[in-house]
Amino acid sequence: MNLQKLFGNVIYEGELPQGEVTLVTQDSRRVCPGAVFVCAKGLTTDGHDYARGALEAGALCVVTERPLGLEREVHVQSGRRAYAELCQNFFGRPAEKLRLIAVTGTNGKTTVTTLIKQILEHAGYKAGLIGTIHTEIDTMEVPAKYTTPGPWDLNALFSRMVMAGCSFAVMEASSQALDQLRLWGLHFEAGVFTNLTQDHLDYHKTFENYFAAKKSLFDQVEHMIVNIDDKYGRRLLTESGAQDQITVSLHDDADYTAKDVKLSAAGVRFEMVGRGFSKEVDFPMPGAYSVYNALCAAAAAAAVGIPAETAVSALAGSCGVRGRCEVLYRGEYTILCDYAHTNDAIEKVLSGIAPFTEGRLIVLFGCAGERDAKKRPLMSEAVVKYADFAVLTSDNPRKEDPYAIIKDAEPVIAASGKPYLVEIERRTALFRAMEMLQPGDVLILCGKGHEDYQVIDGVTIYLDEHRIVREWLAQHGKI
Repeated sequence: MNLQKLFGNVIYEGELPQGEVTLVTQDSRRVCPGAVFVCAKGLTTDGHDYARGALEAGALCVVTERPLGLEREVHVQSGRRAYAELCQNFFGRPAEKLRLIAVTGTNGKTTVTTLIKQILEHAGYKAGLIGTIHTEIDTMEVPAKYTTPGPWDLNALFSRMVMAGCSFAVMEASSQALDQLRLWGLHFEAGVFTNLTQDHLDYHKTFENYFAAKKSLFDQVEHMIVNIDDKYGRRLLTESGAQDQITVSLHDDADYTAKDVKLSAAGVRFEMVGRGFSKEVDFPMPGAYSVYNALCAAAAAAAVGIPAETAVSALAGSCGVRGRCEVLYRGEYTILCDYAHTNDAIEKVLSGIAPFTEGRLIVLFGCAGERDAKKRPLMSEAVVKYADFAVLTSDNPRKEDPYAIIKDAEPVIAASGKPYLVEIERRTALFRAMEMLQPGDVLILCGKGHEDYQVIDGVTIYLDEHRIVREWLAQHGKI
């Protein structure tokens, strides 16, 4: 693409050189001849420090937020905004050819986006999905590195979705992505807010910053779907600029409510009462939080024109979501896995399972390294509130000492008087947990969910709990 065309709608100062653009990047390591290098200041590094090196590596020009006195340099007010706009331009603004739906919140993003895509497909549309587990371009799966990709990768995915004939793109919007303006300039036909609980304070530092990042999405949203049973959802209604505010609730008067909720180990049943309709929903994912997820997905689908009957039918036929309260084995005992890695997520999943557990509820969990350490005792509190037996192990220690992480989480469990064991090595912990299973017991593996790896001392190793459980069951003649 010609450099002049690339900057067509971008406000800048300076003189653009002539040339054809091969790449737009904020990563100096990717710079090649013909690249446009965009500088911005991050948490630990400043792109401006690499501008001269980018020119030496063959960059066509560098985009800066302040004058550096370099050749082939242009200035913009915000490097992050400019980067988002330039990436959209490079790929021919593919998002404008798609109907975008975004979901944000601490918990439920992956489930709600997956359910929305399933509803859209049930209605006859081709759709793309961008999220934590993977990216889907219609029926093709693509590995995901980040929950919400950066502007270059994001627009490349949008472009592929357009070429695949997709009408919709449904995506998770993480707080870090919103804070870093990765979604700058995009228009979302619908946006969903699920809830807000403590997470990512290692990045945002304060809860107000965390909330502000989530809230920023709704400046770009036409139809806003909000869980008003969450106090931050109610606050969001008063502070958002969305054109159409749609509310969901299990308790209060709202645009979409759930009546006569019946919970079981097999799923949830409820009467969904909405704008001009009332339908019974039979949804095969357990827990009260699954009612919220189903309501949010159905409300978002309705906001973009999908009939309520179609949404309800799709929810009933859903096969669930990998790693989200997923049943790995159901026989004389039950083994589940869930991505729950915050105290609120653990509270939600365990409260939905405990009432229907005939034997013991055994909970295996760990706390992430190099993340908010304050939530570690809170996670333990959520576990001992419901568990009959706790197995404390590692999640992703990263470069933090796993024994130090255990030390933060164990005192609460020890003080509870509940029986528990500590096993640092997660694979061994799984074996020990499965070996203690008795008829009627439920074992839930919290934290990894869809992930098939573990990060230890900065090294990523293969660890797939689905496979470990399957092989153990086969060795013990259960499957």
